Amino acid sequence: MRSPHVVVVMGVAGTGKTTIGPLLAARLGVPYAEGDDFHPEANIAKMSAGVPLDDADRRPWLDAIGAWAHGRAGLGGVVSCSALKRSYRDRLRAAAPGLVFVHLTGDRDLIGDRMTHRQGHFMPTALLDSQFATLQPLGADEPGVAVDVSGTPEEITGRAVAALGELDGPSA
Repeated sequence: MRSPHVVVVMGVAGTGKTTIGPLLAARLGVPYAEGDDFHPEANIAKMSAGVPLDDADRRPWLDAIGAWAHGRAGLGGVVSCSALKRSYRDRLRAAAPGLVFVHLTGDRDLIGDRMTHRQGHFMPTALLDSQFATLQPLGADEPGVAVDVSGTPEEITGRAVAALGELDGPSA
């Protein structure tokens, strides 16, 4: 890649953001930040209770991720963040204008199955439908790529690296 991007690995719960993010960061040679670590305790308690977050809940979380991404501008980095709505991605880009998104996409049944096998995560499977209902895929004018989550983590990461390379252009 020509320049060290700050990449947001986005998608609904269960797409593998926490698995793919560190693998992608390692492949790109940049640091990784877990988006869930930016949530205030009140947000984690709410989600753990099966209550979806509203936009007011998400603002301080998005601002904290945006601040981290801003600090990595020109240096590169990867952070996971669901970034389900265009307005959330716009808020992140307002803080860190050079952000690039990797949208992990997949079939509802595959993602639901993966969520049922996760251990130790606060997001219950019951919230998956609300996540899909909220999801606004990347617009054509948004800097980023969609990457299918079928296959192994290594295959998914490989597709993400290739797609990011294409985003940079053939001379990358």
